[in-house]
Amino acid sequence: MSDPKKLFIKTYGCQMNVYDSERMAEALGPSGYVTTDAPEDADMILLNTCHIREKAAEKVYSELGRLKRLKDANPALKIGVAGCVAQAEGEEIMRRQPLVDLVVGPQSYHRLPALEARTREGSKALDTEFPQEDKFDHLPARPAPARGPTAFLTVQEGCDKFCAFCVVPYTRGAEVSRPAARLMAEARDLVARGVREITLLGQNVNAYHGEGPDGADWSLARLIREMADIDGLARIRFTTSHPNDMDDDLIAAHGDCDKLMPYLHLPVQSGSDRILKAMNRKHTAESYVRLVERIRAARPDLLLSGDFIVGFPGETEADFRDTLALVEAVGYGQAYSFKYSARPGTPAAERAELPEDEKSDRLARLQALLNRQARAAQDAMVGRELRVLFEKPGRLEGQLVGKSEYLHAVHVPGGEVRIGDIARVRIVNSEAHSLSGALV
Repeated sequence: MSDPKKLFIKTYGCQMNVYDSERMAEALGPSGYVTTDAPEDADMILLNTCHIREKAAEKVYSELGRLKRLKDANPALKIGVAGCVAQAEGEEIMRRQPLVDLVVGPQSYHRLPALEARTREGSKALDTEFPQEDKFDHLPARPAPARGPTAFLTVQEGCDKFCAFCVVPYTRGAEVSRPAARLMAEARDLVARGVREITLLGQNVNAYHGEGPDGADWSLARLIREMADIDGLARIRFTTSHPNDMDDDLIAAHGDCDKLMPYLHLPVQSGSDRILKAMNRKHTAESYVRLVERIRAARPDLLLSGDFIVGFPGETEADFRDTLALVEAVGYGQAYSFKYSARPGTPAAERAELPEDEKSDRLARLQALLNRQARAAQDAMVGRELRVLFEKPGRLEGQLVGKSEYLHAVHVPGGEVRIGDIARVRIVNSEAHSLSGALV
Protein backbone atom coordinates (compact mmCIF):
# COMPACT_ATOMS: atom_id res chain seq x y z
CA MET A 1 0.00 0.00 0.00
CA SER A 2 1.44 3.38 -1.02
CA ASP A 3 2.10 6.09 1.53
CA PRO A 4 -0.72 8.63 1.91
CA LYS A 5 -0.35 11.96 0.18
CA LYS A 6 -0.39 15.02 2.44
CA LEU A 7 -2.83 17.90 2.08
CA PHE A 8 -2.39 21.34 3.64
CA ILE A 9 -5.38 23.70 3.59
CA LYS A 10 -5.14 27.37 4.57
CA THR A 11 -8.57 28.78 5.36
CA TYR A 12 -9.52 32.43 5.08
CA GLY A 13 -12.74 34.09 6.21
CA CYS A 14 -15.87 32.88 7.90
CA GLN A 15 -17.05 29.72 9.62
CA MET A 16 -18.58 28.52 6.35
CA ASN A 17 -15.11 28.42 4.87
CA VAL A 18 -13.91 26.42 7.87
CA TYR A 19 -16.71 23.93 7.20
CA ASP A 20 -15.92 23.90 3.47
CA SER A 21 -12.25 23.18 4.20
CA GLU A 22 -13.25 20.15 6.26
CA ARG A 23 -15.40 18.87 3.42
CA MET A 24 -12.64 19.47 0.85
CA ALA A 25 -10.27 17.36 2.94
CA GLU A 26 -12.93 14.65 3.17
CA ALA A 27 -13.53 14.80 -0.60
CA LEU A 28 -9.83 14.19 -1.27
CA GLY A 29 -9.58 11.39 1.31
CA PRO A 30 -10.54 8.64 -1.16
CA SER A 31 -7.79 9.94 -3.47
CA GLY A 32 -5.24 9.05 -0.80
CA TYR A 33 -4.84 12.38 1.01
CA VAL A 34 -4.45 12.98 4.72
CA THR A 35 -4.19 16.46 6.21
CA THR A 36 -0.99 18.01 7.53
CA ASP A 37 -0.31 21.21 9.48
CA ALA A 38 3.03 21.72 7.73
CA PRO A 39 2.87 23.20 4.20
CA GLU A 40 6.48 22.22 3.53
CA ASP A 41 5.48 18.53 3.95
CA ALA A 42 2.46 18.75 1.65
CA ASP A 43 1.86 17.10 -1.70
CA MET A 44 -1.00 19.52 -2.28
CA ILE A 45 -1.69 22.99 -0.85
CA LEU A 46 -5.18 24.47 -1.08
CA LEU A 47 -5.95 28.10 -0.28
CA ASN A 48 -9.64 28.31 0.63
CA THR A 49 -10.31 31.99 0.06
CA CYS A 50 -12.81 34.64 1.13
CA HIS A 51 -13.75 37.71 -0.94
CA ILE A 52 -15.50 39.71 1.79
CA ARG A 53 -12.63 41.52 3.48
CA GLU A 54 -10.51 44.36 2.15
CA LYS A 55 -7.86 43.49 -0.43
CA ALA A 56 -8.87 39.81 -0.35
CA ALA A 57 -7.49 39.01 -3.80
CA GLU A 58 -4.21 40.81 -3.14
CA LYS A 59 -3.69 38.73 0.00
CA VAL A 60 -4.19 35.54 -2.00
CA TYR A 61 -1.64 36.59 -4.61
CA SER A 62 0.82 37.49 -1.85
CA GLU A 63 0.37 34.03 -0.30
CA LEU A 64 0.86 32.39 -3.69
CA GLY A 65 4.08 34.34 -4.07
CA ARG A 66 5.31 32.97 -0.76
CA LEU A 67 4.52 29.43 -1.90
CA LYS A 68 6.81 29.74 -4.92
CA ARG A 69 9.83 28.59 -2.91
CA LEU A 70 8.02 25.37 -1.95
CA LYS A 71 7.06 24.76 -5.59
CA ASP A 72 10.64 25.41 -6.68
CA ALA A 73 11.92 22.93 -4.09
CA ASN A 74 9.28 20.34 -5.01
CA PRO A 75 7.99 20.66 -8.60
CA ALA A 76 5.55 17.79 -7.97
CA LEU A 77 3.74 19.92 -5.35
CA LYS A 78 0.20 20.79 -6.48
CA ILE A 79 -1.19 24.20 -5.54
CA GLY A 80 -4.89 25.02 -5.69
CA VAL A 81 -7.09 28.03 -4.98
CA ALA A 82 -10.64 27.43 -3.78
CA GLY A 83 -13.45 29.54 -2.39
CA CYS A 84 -14.88 32.92 -3.30
CA VAL A 85 -11.77 34.59 -4.73
CA ALA A 86 -11.38 31.52 -6.94
CA GLN A 87 -14.99 31.91 -8.09
CA ALA A 88 -14.57 35.61 -8.84
CA GLU A 89 -11.13 35.55 -10.45
CA GLY A 90 -10.48 31.98 -11.61
CA GLU A 91 -9.01 32.61 -15.04
CA GLU A 92 -7.10 35.68 -13.80
CA ILE A 93 -5.49 33.59 -11.04
CA MET A 94 -4.33 31.05 -13.61
CA ARG A 95 -2.96 33.81 -15.82
CA ARG A 96 -1.17 35.76 -13.08
CA GLN A 97 0.22 32.80 -11.15
CA PRO A 98 1.45 29.94 -13.37
CA LEU A 99 2.37 27.93 -10.26
CA VAL A 100 -1.35 27.36 -9.60
CA ASP A 101 -2.46 23.91 -10.77
CA LEU A 102 -6.17 24.05 -10.01
CA VAL A 103 -8.90 26.57 -9.24
CA VAL A 104 -12.28 25.53 -7.88
CA GLY A 105 -15.29 27.58 -6.78
CA PRO A 106 -17.23 27.06 -3.55
CA GLN A 107 -20.10 25.26 -5.29
CA SER A 108 -17.85 22.83 -7.16
CA TYR A 109 -15.45 21.41 -4.60
CA HIS A 110 -17.15 18.01 -4.73
CA ARG A 111 -15.34 17.73 -8.07
CA LEU A 112 -11.92 18.09 -6.42
CA PRO A 113 -10.92 14.42 -6.91
CA ALA A 114 -11.40 14.68 -10.68
CA LEU A 115 -9.64 18.05 -10.80
CA GLU A 116 -6.73 16.67 -8.76
CA ALA A 117 -6.45 13.69 -11.10
CA ARG A 118 -6.15 16.05 -14.07
CA THR A 119 -3.28 17.89 -12.37
CA ARG A 120 -1.49 14.57 -11.83
CA GLU A 121 -1.70 14.04 -15.59
CA GLY A 122 0.07 17.37 -16.12
CA SER A 123 -2.99 19.49 -16.97
CA LYS A 124 -4.31 22.62 -15.33
CA ALA A 125 -7.80 22.33 -13.84
CA LEU A 126 -10.38 25.14 -13.55
CA ASP A 127 -13.99 24.74 -12.35
CA THR A 128 -15.94 27.83 -11.33
CA GLU A 129 -19.31 26.77 -12.69
CA PHE A 130 -22.53 26.78 -10.68
CA PRO A 131 -23.32 23.09 -11.23
CA GLN A 132 -26.86 21.76 -11.52
CA GLU A 133 -26.14 18.97 -9.05
CA ASP A 134 -26.07 19.52 -5.28
CA LYS A 135 -22.45 19.20 -4.18
CA PHE A 136 -23.54 17.65 -0.87
CA ASP A 137 -25.07 14.72 -2.80
CA HIS A 138 -21.65 13.95 -4.28
CA LEU A 139 -19.40 14.39 -1.26
CA PRO A 140 -18.32 11.21 0.56
CA ALA A 141 -19.97 10.29 3.84
CA ARG A 142 -18.30 12.08 6.71
CA PRO A 143 -15.55 9.90 8.23
CA ALA A 144 -16.13 8.00 11.44
CA PRO A 145 -13.30 9.16 13.77
CA ALA A 146 -14.16 10.99 16.98
CA ARG A 147 -14.64 14.75 16.78
CA GLY A 148 -13.98 17.66 19.09
CA PRO A 149 -16.92 18.93 21.13
CA THR A 150 -17.98 21.63 18.63
CA ALA A 151 -18.79 21.46 14.93
CA PHE A 152 -20.12 23.59 12.09
CA LEU A 153 -22.94 22.38 9.86
CA THR A 154 -23.83 24.28 6.68
CA VAL A 155 -27.61 24.30 6.23
CA GLN A 156 -28.03 27.10 3.67
CA GLU A 157 -25.82 28.70 1.03
CA GLY A 158 -26.01 31.68 -1.27
CA CYS A 159 -27.87 34.97 -1.02
CA ASP A 160 -30.74 36.67 -2.83
CA LYS A 161 -30.42 40.01 -1.01
CA PHE A 162 -27.93 41.75 -3.34
CA CYS A 163 -26.60 44.29 -0.86
CA ALA A 164 -24.79 46.90 -2.93
CA PHE A 165 -21.40 46.25 -1.29
CA CYS A 166 -21.41 42.44 -1.29
CA VAL A 167 -20.03 39.83 -3.70
CA VAL A 168 -21.69 36.81 -2.09
CA PRO A 169 -24.59 36.51 -4.59
CA TYR A 170 -22.01 36.43 -7.39
CA THR A 171 -19.55 34.01 -5.76
CA ARG A 172 -21.93 31.72 -3.83
CA GLY A 173 -25.00 31.97 -6.04
CA ALA A 174 -28.69 32.08 -5.18
CA GLU A 175 -30.08 30.97 -1.83
CA VAL A 176 -30.29 27.19 -1.54
CA SER A 177 -31.38 25.24 1.54
CA ARG A 178 -30.30 21.66 2.19
CA PRO A 179 -32.97 19.00 2.85
CA ALA A 180 -33.84 18.70 6.52
CA ALA A 181 -33.50 14.89 6.65
CA ARG A 182 -29.86 15.07 5.52
CA LEU A 183 -29.08 17.75 8.07
CA MET A 184 -30.69 15.74 10.86
CA ALA A 185 -28.69 12.66 9.83
CA GLU A 186 -25.44 14.63 9.72
CA ALA A 187 -26.19 16.21 13.11
CA ARG A 188 -26.87 12.79 14.68
CA ASP A 189 -23.65 11.47 13.21
CA LEU A 190 -21.66 14.40 14.62
CA VAL A 191 -23.16 13.86 18.07
CA ALA A 192 -22.40 10.13 17.91
CA ARG A 193 -18.75 11.07 17.39
CA GLY A 194 -18.52 13.36 20.40
CA VAL A 195 -19.91 16.72 19.28
CA ARG A 196 -21.85 18.56 22.01
CA GLU A 197 -22.46 21.87 20.22
CA ILE A 198 -23.44 22.48 16.59
CA THR A 199 -23.39 25.86 14.87
CA LEU A 200 -25.74 26.00 11.88
CA LEU A 201 -24.24 28.02 9.06
CA GLY A 202 -25.54 29.98 6.11
CA GLN A 203 -24.91 33.22 4.28
CA ASN A 204 -28.46 34.05 5.37
CA VAL A 205 -29.02 31.16 7.72
CA ASN A 206 -32.39 32.38 8.99
CA ALA A 207 -33.70 32.29 5.41
CA TYR A 208 -33.44 28.48 5.65
CA HIS A 209 -36.44 26.72 4.10
CA GLY A 210 -35.30 23.17 3.44
CA GLU A 211 -37.57 20.37 2.36
CA GLY A 212 -38.75 18.29 5.30
CA PRO A 213 -39.33 14.52 5.30
CA ASP A 214 -43.04 15.14 4.69
CA GLY A 215 -42.37 17.28 1.62
CA ALA A 216 -43.24 20.54 3.38
CA ASP A 217 -40.56 23.18 3.94
CA TRP A 218 -39.01 23.46 7.37
CA SER A 219 -38.05 26.86 8.74
CA LEU A 220 -34.85 27.39 10.69
CA ALA A 221 -36.89 27.43 13.89
CA ARG A 222 -38.39 24.02 13.02
CA LEU A 223 -34.93 22.64 12.25
CA ILE A 224 -33.56 23.94 15.57
CA ARG A 225 -36.44 22.44 17.55
CA GLU A 226 -36.03 19.06 15.85
CA MET A 227 -32.28 19.06 16.47
CA ALA A 228 -32.90 19.96 20.10
CA ASP A 229 -34.49 16.52 20.50
CA ILE A 230 -31.22 14.74 19.57
CA ASP A 231 -29.91 13.01 22.70
CA GLY A 232 -26.41 14.16 23.52
CA LEU A 233 -26.61 17.45 21.63
CA ALA A 234 -26.35 20.10 24.33
CA ARG A 235 -26.05 23.37 22.43
CA ILE A 236 -27.22 24.91 19.15
CA ARG A 237 -26.11 28.18 17.58
CA PHE A 238 -26.65 29.74 14.15
CA THR A 239 -24.98 32.41 12.02
CA THR A 240 -25.16 34.66 10.00
CA SER A 241 -28.65 36.18 10.06
CA HIS A 242 -30.35 38.93 8.06
CA PRO A 243 -32.81 41.13 9.97
CA ASN A 244 -35.47 40.72 7.27
CA ASP A 245 -35.57 36.93 7.76
CA MET A 246 -35.98 36.97 11.55
CA ASP A 247 -39.53 35.62 11.74
CA ASP A 248 -41.84 35.25 14.74
CA ASP A 249 -41.18 31.53 15.15
CA LEU A 250 -37.41 32.00 15.28
CA ILE A 251 -37.79 34.82 17.81
CA ALA A 252 -39.98 32.54 19.92
CA ALA A 253 -37.39 29.76 19.71
CA HIS A 254 -34.92 31.97 21.55
CA GLY A 255 -37.31 31.95 24.48
CA ASP A 256 -38.58 28.38 24.50
CA CYS A 257 -35.68 26.25 23.20
CA ASP A 258 -33.23 25.68 26.06
CA LYS A 259 -30.53 24.29 23.78
CA LEU A 260 -30.48 27.43 21.60
CA MET A 261 -27.75 29.59 23.10
CA PRO A 262 -28.43 33.23 24.11
CA TYR A 263 -26.09 34.70 21.49
CA LEU A 264 -27.19 36.18 18.17
CA HIS A 265 -25.16 37.66 15.33
CA LEU A 266 -27.50 40.09 13.56
CA PRO A 267 -25.68 42.48 11.18
CA VAL A 268 -27.12 45.96 10.63
CA GLN A 269 -24.21 47.62 8.71
CA SER A 270 -25.31 51.24 9.31
CA GLY A 271 -27.59 53.32 11.52
CA SER A 272 -28.48 55.75 8.75
CA ASP A 273 -31.66 55.07 6.78
CA ARG A 274 -30.21 56.96 3.83
CA ILE A 275 -27.13 54.74 3.76
CA LEU A 276 -29.14 51.57 4.41
CA LYS A 277 -31.22 52.39 1.34
CA ALA A 278 -28.05 53.00 -0.70
CA MET A 279 -26.75 49.64 0.54
CA ASN A 280 -30.02 47.96 -0.59
CA ARG A 281 -30.49 46.51 2.89
CA LYS A 282 -34.32 46.82 2.76
CA HIS A 283 -34.67 47.56 6.47
CA THR A 284 -34.46 50.76 8.49
CA ALA A 285 -32.57 51.59 11.65
CA GLU A 286 -35.88 51.84 13.50
CA SER A 287 -37.14 48.45 12.28
CA TYR A 288 -33.83 46.89 13.36
CA VAL A 289 -34.03 48.39 16.86
CA ARG A 290 -37.65 47.25 17.23
CA LEU A 291 -36.65 43.75 16.10
CA VAL A 292 -33.89 43.60 18.71
CA GLU A 293 -36.41 44.65 21.36
CA ARG A 294 -38.71 41.77 20.36
CA ILE A 295 -35.89 39.23 20.48
CA ARG A 296 -34.75 40.46 23.89
CA ALA A 297 -38.31 40.28 25.16
CA ALA A 298 -38.22 36.57 24.28
CA ARG A 299 -34.69 36.10 25.70
CA PRO A 300 -33.76 38.94 28.10
CA ASP A 301 -30.17 37.74 28.67
CA LEU A 302 -29.37 37.63 24.94
CA LEU A 303 -25.90 38.85 23.96
CA LEU A 304 -26.03 40.55 20.56
CA SER A 305 -23.31 40.73 17.94
CA GLY A 306 -23.33 42.80 14.76
CA ASP A 307 -21.50 43.92 11.61
CA PHE A 308 -20.82 47.52 10.61
CA ILE A 309 -19.38 49.19 7.53
CA VAL A 310 -18.15 52.77 7.84
CA GLY A 311 -17.31 55.12 5.01
CA PHE A 312 -19.80 53.67 2.52
CA PRO A 313 -19.92 55.87 -0.62
CA GLY A 314 -21.93 59.00 0.14
CA GLU A 315 -21.81 58.59 3.93
CA THR A 316 -21.77 61.97 5.69
CA GLU A 317 -20.76 62.79 9.25
CA ALA A 318 -24.47 62.98 10.10
CA ASP A 319 -25.00 59.47 8.68
CA PHE A 320 -22.09 58.20 10.76
CA ARG A 321 -23.50 59.81 13.91
CA ASP A 322 -26.72 57.90 13.23
CA THR A 323 -24.66 54.69 13.35
CA LEU A 324 -23.13 55.70 16.69
CA ALA A 325 -26.63 56.47 17.99
CA LEU A 326 -27.90 53.05 16.94
CA VAL A 327 -24.99 51.34 18.69
CA GLU A 328 -25.73 53.32 21.85
CA ALA A 329 -29.41 52.40 21.65
CA VAL A 330 -28.89 48.67 21.01
CA GLY A 331 -25.82 47.79 23.09
CA TYR A 332 -23.59 45.06 21.63
CA GLY A 333 -21.69 42.35 23.44
CA GLN A 334 -19.48 41.82 20.40
CA ALA A 335 -19.22 43.35 16.93
CA TYR A 336 -17.21 43.36 13.72
CA SER A 337 -16.56 46.68 12.00
CA PHE A 338 -14.76 47.54 8.79
CA LYS A 339 -13.95 50.40 6.46
CA TYR A 340 -15.79 50.17 3.18
CA SER A 341 -13.70 48.80 0.35
CA ALA A 342 -15.03 48.33 -3.17
CA ARG A 343 -15.64 44.85 -4.53
CA PRO A 344 -15.38 44.64 -8.34
CA GLY A 345 -18.71 43.87 -9.97
CA THR A 346 -20.87 45.19 -7.12
CA PRO A 347 -23.11 48.26 -7.62
CA ALA A 348 -21.32 50.27 -4.93
CA ALA A 349 -17.98 49.81 -6.67
CA GLU A 350 -19.12 52.28 -9.32
CA ARG A 351 -19.55 55.06 -6.75
CA ALA A 352 -16.92 57.54 -5.58
CA GLU A 353 -15.18 56.44 -2.38
CA LEU A 354 -14.63 58.64 0.67
CA PRO A 355 -11.09 59.76 1.56
CA GLU A 356 -9.18 57.03 3.38
CA ASP A 357 -8.34 59.22 6.39
CA GLU A 358 -12.04 60.01 6.84
CA LYS A 359 -12.94 56.31 6.80
CA SER A 360 -10.12 55.50 9.23
CA ASP A 361 -11.22 58.22 11.67
CA ARG A 362 -14.80 56.99 11.69
CA LEU A 363 -13.74 53.38 12.13
CA ALA A 364 -11.58 54.30 15.13
CA ARG A 365 -14.46 56.19 16.77
CA LEU A 366 -16.93 53.37 16.14
CA GLN A 367 -14.56 50.69 17.39
CA ALA A 368 -13.85 52.65 20.56
CA LEU A 369 -17.59 52.62 21.34
CA LEU A 370 -18.07 48.97 20.37
CA ASN A 371 -15.03 47.93 22.43
CA ARG A 372 -16.40 49.72 25.49
CA GLN A 373 -19.70 47.90 25.11
CA ALA A 374 -18.04 44.52 24.59
CA ARG A 375 -15.82 45.03 27.62
CA ALA A 376 -18.82 46.05 29.75
CA ALA A 377 -20.71 42.92 28.67
CA GLN A 378 -17.73 40.74 29.52
CA ASP A 379 -17.07 42.47 32.85
CA ALA A 380 -20.73 41.94 33.80
CA MET A 381 -20.08 38.19 33.84
CA VAL A 382 -17.82 38.47 36.90
CA GLY A 383 -19.56 36.93 39.89
CA ARG A 384 -21.99 34.93 37.75
CA GLU A 385 -22.14 31.18 37.34
CA LEU A 386 -21.89 30.19 33.68
CA ARG A 387 -22.10 26.84 31.98
CA VAL A 388 -18.88 26.27 30.03
CA LEU A 389 -18.28 23.70 27.30
CA PHE A 390 -14.60 22.81 27.54
CA GLU A 391 -12.92 22.55 24.13
CA LYS A 392 -9.13 22.42 24.53
CA PRO A 393 -6.18 22.67 26.92
CA GLY A 394 -5.11 26.14 28.01
CA ARG A 395 -1.65 27.65 27.83
CA LEU A 396 -0.90 26.78 31.46
CA GLU A 397 -0.40 23.25 32.71
CA GLY A 398 -3.68 21.66 33.81
CA GLN A 399 -5.71 24.57 32.45
CA LEU A 400 -8.77 24.03 30.26
CA VAL A 401 -10.47 26.54 27.97
CA GLY A 402 -14.05 26.56 26.77
CA LYS A 403 -16.94 28.77 25.75
CA SER A 404 -19.79 30.09 27.85
CA GLU A 405 -23.37 30.27 26.68
CA TYR A 406 -22.55 33.80 25.50
CA LEU A 407 -19.53 32.68 23.44
CA HIS A 408 -17.00 34.21 25.81
CA ALA A 409 -13.76 32.25 26.15
CA VAL A 410 -13.43 30.96 29.73
CA HIS A 411 -10.37 29.31 31.27
CA VAL A 412 -10.20 27.40 34.56
CA PRO A 413 -7.43 25.52 36.38
CA GLY A 414 -9.02 22.22 35.37
CA GLY A 415 -9.59 19.57 38.02
CA GLU A 416 -12.29 17.00 37.53
CA VAL A 417 -13.51 18.14 34.12
CA ARG A 418 -12.37 16.93 30.70
CA ILE A 419 -12.60 18.24 27.15
CA GLY A 420 -16.20 17.83 26.00
CA ASP A 421 -17.66 18.32 29.48
CA ILE A 422 -20.10 21.11 30.28
CA ALA A 423 -19.60 22.37 33.82
CA ARG A 424 -20.69 25.27 36.00
CA VAL A 425 -18.00 27.88 36.46
CA ARG A 426 -18.06 30.88 38.78
CA ILE A 427 -16.41 33.79 36.94
CA VAL A 428 -13.79 35.52 39.06
CA ASN A 429 -11.98 37.79 36.60
CA SER A 430 -12.47 39.55 33.26
CA GLU A 431 -9.27 39.72 31.25
CA ALA A 432 -8.35 41.28 27.90
CA HIS A 433 -10.15 38.78 25.67
CA SER A 434 -11.37 36.08 28.04
CA LEU A 435 -12.85 35.26 31.43
CA SER A 436 -11.25 33.20 34.19
CA GLY A 437 -13.15 31.23 36.73
CA ALA A 438 -13.35 28.36 39.17
CA LEU A 439 -15.33 25.17 38.87
CA VAL A 440 -18.43 25.12 41.06
